[in-house]
Amino acid sequence: MAEQKSPQQKKGGPRMPMPQMPQGDSFWVNLASSVLVLMLLAGAYTYFVSDEKKPVDIPISQLAADIQAGTVSKVLVDGNDLTITYVPESEGAEAIEKVSKKEPDAALSQTLTNYSVSKEALDKVEVTIKRQSSWQFWLTALAPFLVPLLLIAFFVWYLSRQVKGAGMQAFSFGQSRPKVTDPNDKGSRVTFKDVAGAKEAKIELLEIVDFLKNPKKFLDIGARIPKGILLMGSAGTGKTLLARAVAGEAGVPFFSISGSEFVEMFVGVGASRVRDLFLTAKRAAPAIIFVDEIDAVGRVRGTGVGGGNDEREQTLNQILVEMDGFEPNEKVIVMAATNRPDVLDPALVRPGRFDRRVMIDLPDRQDRVEILHIHARKKPLAEDVNLAVIAERTPGFSGADLANLMNEAAILAARENRKTVAQFDLIRSIEKVMLGPERKTNVMNAREKEITAYHEAGHALVASVLPYADPVHKISIISRGRAAGYTLKLPFEDKRMQSKKEFLDDIAMSLGGYVAEKEVFGDVTTGPSNDIQVLTNLARNMVTRWGMSDKVGTIALVGDGGRAMFGAGVDGREYSEKVSGEIDAEVKHIIDGAYKKAHDIITHQRKVLDAIAERLVEVETLEREEFETILIAHGITPKKKQDIEPKPVVVDF
Repeated sequence: MAEQKSPQQKKGGPRMPMPQMPQGDSFWVNLASSVLVLMLLAGAYTYFVSDEKKPVDIPISQLAADIQAGTVSKVLVDGNDLTITYVPESEGAEAIEKVSKKEPDAALSQTLTNYSVSKEALDKVEVTIKRQSSWQFWLTALAPFLVPLLLIAFFVWYLSRQVKGAGMQAFSFGQSRPKVTDPNDKGSRVTFKDVAGAKEAKIELLEIVDFLKNPKKFLDIGARIPKGILLMGSAGTGKTLLARAVAGEAGVPFFSISGSEFVEMFVGVGASRVRDLFLTAKRAAPAIIFVDEIDAVGRVRGTGVGGGNDEREQTLNQILVEMDGFEPNEKVIVMAATNRPDVLDPALVRPGRFDRRVMIDLPDRQDRVEILHIHARKKPLAEDVNLAVIAERTPGFSGADLANLMNEAAILAARENRKTVAQFDLIRSIEKVMLGPERKTNVMNAREKEITAYHEAGHALVASVLPYADPVHKISIISRGRAAGYTLKLPFEDKRMQSKKEFLDDIAMSLGGYVAEKEVFGDVTTGPSNDIQVLTNLARNMVTRWGMSDKVGTIALVGDGGRAMFGAGVDGREYSEKVSGEIDAEVKHIIDGAYKKAHDIITHQRKVLDAIAERLVEVETLEREEFETILIAHGITPKKKQDIEPKPVVVDF
């Protein structure tokens, strides 16, 4: 069904990461905060110093007069500074202190005698001389100069710490930063035992492992081991995992880096990082360099994008030079992965560089069973779990899809506070991985529910009657992901090819929902929009790619992909306007024929359609057994095991 979004769905989007402050802004913020802290400290010091009671400063003549008058009780001599303590005016009163200065290089007693202080009056005063140590003297003398210098030094050190990271990055800008897997690290080590399926790929890669372990055996006989191994396959088929397994089996360091990490805004940085990466690997030889998504830098050169100083082309040129300069005894092997080998530069995949290409296909049924067993190692499974049944219901799933399936099943069991993963959890997780989670809050009204039921019943009925369509395993009108309902049909056996008759029946099955809506309600909704897009693309591919049109003939009018220009795919059309019109007419002819086929089935089997739709409205979900019971009750024989296409097809409403 067409995509339906509610306001709640729009609010539930992924959370965006908090933006990070640029390095320059961080520097000025730290500078301003440092100045503010210094100003606050200076203000606080001034505040506290100003509040202290400063003693009265009197001249030496006044001191002499007070001693002669007998009002002074004590004098403390600290260098040239004098602290005078007076006799309290009354008993219990606080003594008053005043300060003064004596003549330099002159004794206090001599100075007071010169001011006519009698010996008797001087004897009544307690005179104490405070002697300063050498370090106290020098500290007192130099403190006014040292304190500001120390503050400035601390200020400069604090700011240098803030810009140190940026400075180091500037010096290491041209260095590569690969992820290194140590062969002695058993926690992250991967071997072929951890990789299920891909038997042919393992056989090819075992030669690489043997060379890394015993290079002399090959060199003595004059054999040259491939310098580069290109792993090709769909997303999630285990290309990176196989590369790590080769390093784990051989027990050598594994340097992993993405192709996009070479490309920078500045010309020459990518080439510098390539040189640094290969130099690091040579020092650790024997070693493996793994470049993931190499098509990011390995695309065909000469497209005119970026000019003569295109950074991507500079990086690719450096990779070509480094790979061609290897010697067999250096024992450094380059592995790369891509799911778009058709866009790679011919110089990159020629013999002597990436001269061995390993294709990794989607796993077959037995491979899926082995993959499920690997991902079930650390999960407690219930007694009713049968992984062979799960493998049968997941044709077309990659290794990553199966890992996600097992993880989702464990999450479903934990959410319901159960200690083991049951078969029911695995069945539910298949639909969750394929379509998304159930939208239990998306409640349809009675009319929408009825339309959805007839729509899905139309898909299921047409698929059950047509001889070359895959059998229906489940029908549901419960919203899941972007679909308001879905019909799940799966093959009995895996196959690598699909015939024209199977394509025609698939198109008719896709039109079953549209025809059912039109026949039952006399109107159509936006629900079949996705069905129409899928069947139109399928019909056009039959005409332009696969030569399945008698009128146009066996001519491939469209390639697998166009040139990438300014971030978009551009297909250069190599046929005339007349041929374009013939293609459109032939596509319409195929769809019209499929429509007539679906219309005849819906019209002649209206009672079966009504029975399926009524049951769907009642229970919302029909499994294969109950669905086939309805078919048998109305005289339709369900499909038996036959050779059909392996990829699961989900028709969503």
